Amino acid sequence: MAETITVIIVDDHAVVRQGVRAFLETQPDIQVVGEASSGEAVLPLVMREAPDVVLMDLVMPGMNGVEATREVKRLSPRTQIIVLTSYHEDEHIFPAIQAGALSYLLKDVAPEALADAVRRAARGEAVLHPRVAARLIQELHAAQGNLAGLPSAFADLTARELEVLRLIAQGLSNAEIAERLVISERTVKSHVSNILSKLHLADRTQAAVYAWQKGLMRRENEA
Repeated sequence: MAETITVIIVDDHAVVRQGVRAFLETQPDIQVVGEASSGEAVLPLVMREAPDVVLMDLVMPGMNGVEATREVKRLSPRTQIIVLTSYHEDEHIFPAIQAGALSYLLKDVAPEALADAVRRAARGEAVLHPRVAARLIQELHAAQGNLAGLPSAFADLTARELEVLRLIAQGLSNAEIAERLVISERTVKSHVSNILSKLHLADRTQAAVYAWQKGLMRRENEA
């Protein structure tokens, strides 16, 4: 007989937790060992239970799902995270995956498919909603294209960070970049912060100058 898969459910809506728990408890090989209504609340549960799988909501008061995912993986590296959310925008997908989430599902997932994703996660296999998988593939292709022949100075930047840096170098404000890339201004600020940190620069003016000095914009213009 297969070993029981232990699961913790994290969602700030009690009705969601109860519904997911009620279904998973009908599965003979899955055991729900805890529930949490916030990112902060799941951490002591993870320390105590070291579950096989955590079902993680993303948008919650206090510590959000991305931060909680990062902390769960730090506390229990063997625990696999399945994001279970209503959001499929880039500003949610990529941070969650980068934080350590294995799978990314939307809350319209069929119950049987959710149970299958839990079993796959316990084996270390990822399951992605088709829309999310498509975006990850597009991002991978964009990264391959952007990084081809790129100066090594920018090797640590993601494809989206390169886009943002190019727009900074063109003199666009955060609001204008957000409009151009169809993302929130808060997400742009996060990208700018990451760019400055990775390039060891003090401000966006230095970033713009650096982009021109290191050939990023010449390459853009020559393409």
